[in-house]
Amino acid sequence: MNILYGVQATGNGHISRSREVVSKLKKLGHNVRVVFSGRAADELTEVDEFEPYTVYAGLTFQTRKGKIRVLRTAARLNLPGFYRDIFSFDTSDIDLVVTDFEPISARVARRSKIPSIGIGHQYAFVHRIPMAGANPVSRWVLTNFAPVDIPIGLHWHHFGFPILPPIIPDHLRVDRAVDEKKILVYLPFESLSDVTDTLEAIPTHHFYIYGSGKIDQATDRGHLHLRPFSRQGFLNDLEECSGVVCNAGFELASEALHIGKKLLVKPLKGQPEQLSNALAISKLGLGGVMNHLDAQHIGRWLQRPADPPVTYPDVARILANWLAEGRWEDLDGLARIVWQQTGRQVG
Repeated sequence: MNILYGVQATGNGHISRSREVVSKLKKLGHNVRVVFSGRAADELTEVDEFEPYTVYAGLTFQTRKGKIRVLRTAARLNLPGFYRDIFSFDTSDIDLVVTDFEPISARVARRSKIPSIGIGHQYAFVHRIPMAGANPVSRWVLTNFAPVDIPIGLHWHHFGFPILPPIIPDHLRVDRAVDEKKILVYLPFESLSDVTDTLEAIPTHHFYIYGSGKIDQATDRGHLHLRPFSRQGFLNDLEECSGVVCNAGFELASEALHIGKKLLVKPLKGQPEQLSNALAISKLGLGGVMNHLDAQHIGRWLQRPADPPVTYPDVARILANWLAEGRWEDLDGLARIVWQQTGRQVG
């Protein structure tokens, strides 16, 4: 098949998840053409394995100090350019569109009446799962941002719906020696100075801080270790650390749970997906939640023991085979098979 694969590039989680599915589709012999949107081309790093790919502006949210800026988001939208990209897209050789909540590929499929399948965490919210911070506008956005014919949601629990477990990089190691004093910190939507000021007050642990482009070079300041983004460096620190402090996105939290790291999340204010993820983490007993940067809260969390790994199956491989088989109507059967292979059930 000739597959157009859309990747929402605003977060590294979308890229990490899509990398796994795209690579497995290519190994099965499919021709995969990738579309990135939501991040400038010069800000995309370590994406060579997605070739051939094209980068578009797409749609994205503007944030400041961990909160979505609604007016600035509206002011930055270039809707004429967005729709120009959609209507000028050549779809003559495309058999299937797969998208990880990427809006251009989703609308290209709708315009040209090409079958479309959504694979991503946001698609879990088409079902009546636990949500926080939702309102009619946010529900409309989740439903219409990247609409598809067949939405396949990913989550830490199925909640009684045909939702699949997270997609985990197959090279993530669970047998690496752990440094109990090492903590990975990834809070790209927060002010870097706010993060470092908070962690300065906790000298008992070493914090390895990534800032999504805010850090130009590796710098060590006592127990604070600032690191520019490097996929391999990030994975090494994730495997070696005992715990992860991050915003309440989906992919990093999933990777932490998969290899048994204790988890503390800070949801992005005004972002229903992250608020809902924090609610799920709390309800399912998967980790801690803090609503603002708080050294005392982090200190208490550091005293907690880690839970055993959840050990998710190779969802990307299962999905790639399922896509190739073309039996896309049996989502319930697919979900049942995948959850039976999950190592530790939660909830």
